[in-house]
Amino acid sequence: MYEKKFNYEKKASYGPFVKELPESERPREKIMAKGVGSLSNAELLAVLISSGTEKESAITVASRILAMESGSLQSLSDYHPEEFMKIPGIGVAKACTLAAALELGRRVASSPRPKSPKIETPAQAAALFMEELRYLKKETFMTALLNVKGELIQKDSVSVGGLSSSSAMPREVFACAVRRGAGSVILVHNHPSGDPSPSEADIRITKQLVSAGEVLGITVSDHIIIGDGRYFSMAAEKLL
Repeated sequence: MYEKKFNYEKKASYGPFVKELPESERPREKIMAKGVGSLSNAELLAVLISSGTEKESAITVASRILAMESGSLQSLSDYHPEEFMKIPGIGVAKACTLAAALELGRRVASSPRPKSPKIETPAQAAALFMEELRYLKKETFMTALLNVKGELIQKDSVSVGGLSSSSAMPREVFACAVRRGAGSVILVHNHPSGDPSPSEADIRITKQLVSAGEVLGITVSDHIIIGDGRYFSMAAEKLL
């Protein structure tokens, strides 16, 4: 393998250390406040290498890494740890971290995204939760978050203690749905008695949650009550 030539000046001016930056501009703080997508390539690499040298910040060292291939992350993904170690401030641990992160990114990019199941019937919704909830001794409230195509985004555990508990109020029920951009939700809870027939409280609170969802622009498409091998669908029984 031919030796790569690194295009950086060894006497580049030193930038500010990360701890000297305003808190809102520090890479880790930016990730927590604005999301990982808000970081530049140099800032992402700085998070991976964690620290710089005595004279250079992690971001400056990260900029040197990018300069190795004129900012091309694709080219960096072919580097071996030994090549990263030619940059001052990059030892074995940091070089291996960089190589591993770049390889992981390559694998993610080349892997097909698994197809999410489409939930179109109460039976399909009940099947998602039946084995998880049917034997529990306490009422547990969960939701299935769906995208606009009716495909499952994720299952979310909301509370233990039943619908009448304060932890099953709209803020908790819809918090994850709002974060994940769900178009609709299916409410699900179990009856430890094994009888999935809804109580008056189940029906009343479901209607409250339907109204709350309308305000948020999130449709409550069903409420499934799980019993022992049986289920009850409020949508099928026109109780929503």
